This record gives sequence, structure tokens and C-alpha cells, in this order.
Amino acid sequence: MTERADGPGGRRPRVLLVASTTGYQVRSFESAARRRGVDLILATDRCHVLDDPWRDGAIPVRFEDVGFSVAVVVGALAARPVDGVLAVGDHPSVVAAAVAEAMSLSTSPLDAVRAARSKLLTRICFRDAGLPCPWFVVVTPPGDAVEVACPPSVAFPCVVKPLALSASRGVIRVDTEDALGPAIDRAWRVVVAADTNGLTGAERDTILVEGYVPGREVAVEGILTDGHLKTWAVFDKPDPLEGPFFEETIYVTPSRLASIDCRRVTRAVATAAAALGLTWGPIHAECRLPGSSYTERDSGSPAEHAADEAGVVVLEVANRPIGGLCARALRFDDGCGGDVMCLEDLILRHALGESVAGYQRETCAAGVMMIPIAMDGVYKRVEGLARARAVTGVDDIVITAKPDQRMQPLPEGSAYLGFIFARGDRPSDVVTALRAAHDRLQFYMAPVVALGSH
Repeated sequence: MTERADGPGGRRPRVLLVASTTGYQVRSFESAARRRGVDLILATDRCHVLDDPWRDGAIPVRFEDVGFSVAVVVGALAARPVDGVLAVGDHPSVVAAAVAEAMSLSTSPLDAVRAARSKLLTRICFRDAGLPCPWFVVVTPPGDAVEVACPPSVAFPCVVKPLALSASRGVIRVDTEDALGPAIDRAWRVVVAADTNGLTGAERDTILVEGYVPGREVAVEGILTDGHLKTWAVFDKPDPLEGPFFEETIYVTPSRLASIDCRRVTRAVATAAAALGLTWGPIHAECRLPGSSYTERDSGSPAEHAADEAGVVVLEVANRPIGGLCARALRFDDGCGGDVMCLEDLILRHALGESVAGYQRETCAAGVMMIPIAMDGVYKRVEGLARARAVTGVDDIVITAKPDQRMQPLPEGSAYLGFIFARGDRPSDVVTALRAAHDRLQFYMAPVVALGSH
């Protein structure tokens, strides 16, 4: 049922969504806008030469040229002002903040959004605020990996990562000095091969090297209102993320950390967001709990386990919602028997200035598996979907890979084969369902044929 929400002057409210043309979440926001009675206007990095190639009426912007993008968007919206601005993805977030500032709409400060997008600026902000932070140095890769010298301040193990790519793309753990140069070179080549729309020259040409933080990893989903954080969920990541690459697979909530440790995590995220200067909109944070292991969580026990970490290390606080289709694992209600809402519904309400303080995540456990890519190849088909969907607890399976699409594992890869969603009484039930469904899927990949081969 569509809910009518009137904007100024009795008209339907309008929200600008700044997003990449390839973003999974655009369709989710479009569906939420239809349910809410909101007109969603897109601004995307589509080709500005062709006449609306995606047939979505989007305003063409360039993420790497914020000034140009603001001028284009403000001009295009002169006759149809919007009531809020949202972003999907790290690069669109800077343009969205700049547009919102230009139109006097609610947003985090532009400098804060820039800092949140850059891994280097994030480290600097956290260090200067006295927050737990790994050591870090930056290097500019030369043309030949053997020329990369090991900075004297580097210790091992360490992690090599591009400044502004997402989803662990180009992120590599390095255990020895001999492996550092090749890892930096490989990360740099990932950046060179990537679609660098939205990256500045410094972001393309600079690699961050930082200390490796051992321990379990959790994610936090929340929303900021005038600097105050409301936490939607704390996600466990049951599969160890220890390298050499950091492919995320399963997110499950509620976390099986003890309640006191969940509160410590959310306080740490709120403090980190403040250190960056973020004040408004959805946030997605990644944290490490040094010293804690994955053994207890993998045991399947429903009991809560106190973390044995000395502190919480916030790795990043992104000024955007969780990526891909993962938001489908989250459902909310107002505790008064109202409609069940998705994350995009609540983000739209917030963008329009409505309170979302009374909404809470459903009480059951829920999770998502981002289906990993086992090998570099050309996706052909998947078998076993019916059997996988029949697993108790599985809500849905969405295959996002397209036939004849090349799929690469990390650190080069930038997409997943698809997503599996499950719910259950306990987090361990959800994890069991996700793994069982994945085991029933058989993906068929063809070898990549090099150009010029016969």
C-alpha cells in the first residue's frame, strides 16, 4: 500500500539519490519511495553524452568533479526543488553532501564526508583524536614492483590498501618485507584497472600501508541525527578475516558479543564518527576487537561471550548505508503493530526530516551471505536454487551475476555472485541455514579467454 506524504505546498515530497549506475541499492530505494509516496530523482555517473541511456531520467554527474556536479544538479533542480539528499556508495556521498550544502538541506559537513571516504584521512582524523588506530604510512607505487622500498616504519604483518576503493578491493595482508613490494604493486594495478570515476589523482596514485589488527571483526549499521547515533544493528562476521585477502561472506545479527561489549562497540563508532565530523545520515562502520578469537562464535553455542579485547579499533565509518543487497537482511517496526519497514524506508523518512527514533530491528536473528567467488572465470549458470531455497530459515536467494559476466575473486574483484538471506531464532541457526543453502548451489564458470588466443 502506498503511503502519501505531503511535502511543502501540499506536493509530493522529493528526494535526490546520488548513486552509481551500477549500484544494487538504487532499485531498493525506488521501491521504498513508491511505497512512501515520494518522488525519487536520480543523479548518477551515467554517460553525459548519450541521451538518457538507462531510461531513468537521471541527472548526469561526475563524481571526480564535485564543483561541476553541484552546478549541474542545482541547475537541473531549479524548477523542482528536493526536500532531502541521499547517497548510495562512497564516491557519490561527496557529491551528495556538496549538493545538500548548496541547497541548505540536512547533511554532514563536506569535509567530514571527504574524510570518511578516504582511508588516509580517516586514519589521520582518528590518530589526531587519540582513538585506537594502527600505524600507517603512504607510498606512491613506481612502475616496477621491485623498486618499492620498504619504509623504515613498516612492521609485519601489515595491510596494503588503496585509498578509496570499497568492499576490500585491492586490500592485501603482507607478512614479510619481500612480499611488500609485489603487494603494493598489485594493489596499485587494481586501482589502475578499476573504474576510477570519482577518484582524485592522489587517490589513484597513493597506497596506504598500515598495521594489521588481529581479532574478530564486527560491523555497525546506524543513522546520525544532529550528531547523535542511533544503532540499527551490530553484525558479527563468523568467517575469519585474516588475509591474505579480506572477502566478506556472512553478516549475522544480533551480535553474540556480550551486551556490555556491544555497547562499547557502538560508543566507539559514535566517537569515531564525531572525530571525522559526521553529523547526519546513515553510517556503516567496520570494527576490530583485538585479542578476541573466532573459536567461541563458531562453536554454535547460543550463549553470549564477553570479548577479551583491550579496546575497539574502528577501521572505518562510511557515510552511507550497508552496500550491495545486504540491507534486505534488516527489517524494522515501531513496536506498536505498524507496518514492517526496510532500511531504505527509514533512510528516506530520515532524509525528509521525520523522526525514526521509535523504530527497532525485528527481534529474530537475521543474516546475509555474499556468495563468494572461488575462481576467476566467466559466469555461465547456477544449479540447485530450488534445493537451496528449501533450506529451513532461508528467506530468499538473489543471483546478481549475469550470464557471460567475468567474475573475479579479491583482491581484483568488485562484485559477488549473489546474496542468500536467512532468519532464525538464534544467530547460529541463521549461519547454519546460510551455509547449508550455499552448499546446495553449484556455479558453472568458463575459463577467461585471453585476447588473441585461439
